Amino acid sequence: MTLGIVYHMPFWRAPDGTLRELEGSFARYVDSLAPYFDEISLCVPVLSQPPGEGTAVRSTNVTLAPLPAFDGPVHFYPGLARVLPRLFAWGRHIDLLHCRVPSPAAVFAFAIARLMGRPAFLLVVGDLRALLPAMPYRGLKRGLWRAYTEFEERSIQWMAGRSLTFANGPALSAKHARPDHPVIQTTTTTISERDIATRADTCTGTAVRALTVSRIDPRKGLRVLPDVVRRLVDTGIDVTLDIVGPAVGRPGEDEQAAILEDARRRGVDGRITLSGAVPLDRLLPRYARYDLFVLPTLAGEGIPRVLLEAMSAGLPIVTTRVAGIPGLVTHGVNGLLVDRPAADAVAQAMARVVKDSHLRQGLIAGGYATARTHTLETQAARMMESVSSGLHLALRQPVDLPVG
Repeated sequence: MTLGIVYHMPFWRAPDGTLRELEGSFARYVDSLAPYFDEISLCVPVLSQPPGEGTAVRSTNVTLAPLPAFDGPVHFYPGLARVLPRLFAWGRHIDLLHCRVPSPAAVFAFAIARLMGRPAFLLVVGDLRALLPAMPYRGLKRGLWRAYTEFEERSIQWMAGRSLTFANGPALSAKHARPDHPVIQTTTTTISERDIATRADTCTGTAVRALTVSRIDPRKGLRVLPDVVRRLVDTGIDVTLDIVGPAVGRPGEDEQAAILEDARRRGVDGRITLSGAVPLDRLLPRYARYDLFVLPTLAGEGIPRVLLEAMSAGLPIVTTRVAGIPGLVTHGVNGLLVDRPAADAVAQAMARVVKDSHLRQGLIAGGYATARTHTLETQAARMMESVSSGLHLALRQPVDLPVG
């Protein structure tokens, strides 16, 4: 059986022949599903010039069905006439469609699959409507983004009402469920059992090393971080912060510039480093360098996969009580939740973690327990069991496939 996956994450073919993806989380997700199928065909934008090292897809039964490279909907829709024939040709090749949404090509692939009688399942990973207030656009651009958001939201609702649907976290599950059509809650993850560390404590030295892993754009709430660092230093905590992740488009570049300027203005520019994108295979071991993880994200998330990555590395977590995050993080058990991504609230929570070793050690232990129940292998097994029973399909048994 051939599984076709449509998504907007770009791939490229490396000189060594491997398929690579910049961030790595989607590559790992694909690898987790590969043992259940004879072939996985990725209908994704393909880059001619790789933007970095990337993370390789290790399974040998994964192939590409290239789409023209695009940077968001503003580049996708003008090229739709070229994309549709490719989607029709691809639809004839696959036996089962999997759409990760929101994603510009998904609704068109889904409609084609229905015309061809192909079964499909959906994974909802984000909420564009909830993110709309955080977008920095004005005037015509804001109107166009609002129109795209509404089209994408209605498309997801249409697809979710006609297919087996999974959603990342309780908020997205509740949003897309209907009385006669439930949605299966899942948790996006990138970690395997072998990634889970063993250290029992952090923040035991004189300096505290904090980490944020996030794309840099206005929807992530990162602009409060220079003020957070300033407040912690003023209370006597010798803290540094490393922000790992790429700036996303022009809004992300503007956000990055604003963070750097605010850090300079507050006198903490020497304490904040923006490291850019780091491939997942190198990022996961890097978590072990730090003492504390902070993510002051805004509404619109499902459950950020970086929270599980931090838990698996033994990092105590401070994050916001928004969207699906409370479905993963229980306040005082495996992390601390703040009600709003404001500098005073985030700084106070981080200071609690630094100063209270009993609390900190409990959060670390709770994080490990959570990580062990949300590995890639466990998530894939649960999802594919639901796909097999819900769509009445006989999938491969999850034996290990040869990897490159």
